[in-house]
Amino acid sequence: MKTFAEATAITAREDGAYRAELDPQWAVGDKLHGGYLMAVLGRAVSAAAGHEHPVAVTTSFLRPPVAGPATISVTPLRQGRATSQYRAGLEQDGTVCAEALITQGGLDDAEPFWSAAPPPELPPEDECLLLPAIAPGAPFAVPLLDVVEHRLDPASLGFATGQPSKSGRTGAWLRLADGSDWDPLSLLVALDLAPPISLTLGVAGWAPTITFTAYLRRLPAPGPLRVTMHAAEITSGRMDETALAWDTKGNLVGQATQLAAIRH
Repeated sequence: MKTFAEATAITAREDGAYRAELDPQWAVGDKLHGGYLMAVLGRAVSAAAGHEHPVAVTTSFLRPPVAGPATISVTPLRQGRATSQYRAGLEQDGTVCAEALITQGGLDDAEPFWSAAPPPELPPEDECLLLPAIAPGAPFAVPLLDVVEHRLDPASLGFATGQPSKSGRTGAWLRLADGSDWDPLSLLVALDLAPPISLTLGVAGWAPTITFTAYLRRLPAPGPLRVTMHAAEITSGRMDETALAWDTKGNLVGQATQLAAIRH
């Protein structure tokens, strides 16, 4: 099992692009996880940028890449003193699989000037269920759950016993299985929480992300994250999901909204 840093490693090429080796472990079924792909794109931009951290990432997923070699191109759009903007594309065999607009800046761990997003009340971490990568009766394995530990709030688990919730909400404690602390890039993985809201509503199957926007707010304190996710509506074969993540200090460290396809 590769660490997160190893699984998202990139190598500069002479032509200015970057090479990555996409890791099959960071996947849901046989599809690579969207947050993982964004982290690979973000690492390439961070290597090219003058600013250290991604602060906003919007990614369109055009077609699913497969595990193995990939090329990341990075194009500067604007260079500023506090923030800079870049376009990044992930390609395989000459075909673009994902394209992102990434704003780079600098993050710290300062307390917020103002906040209306207090951390959620979740059961203690050891009272939440550690999701297995291979669940009894599941239609496919989720290798991602071997590298990112998801401990789901028992209130979200009705779908596992044939009693799906209609709340459209989940909550979980998350840790990286390699023991490393969360950082702005790995937060992109945490904000693409498993399982999707559609599964908790009783709709089985893959819910592929169409577009995903994340805001990284501060450097996370060491320890697990508390992450919540909710949906507002499923209509016309599409579902929205909004995720919020807090660190052990109770500070909001990231938030994201995505639009996913769903067959119900």
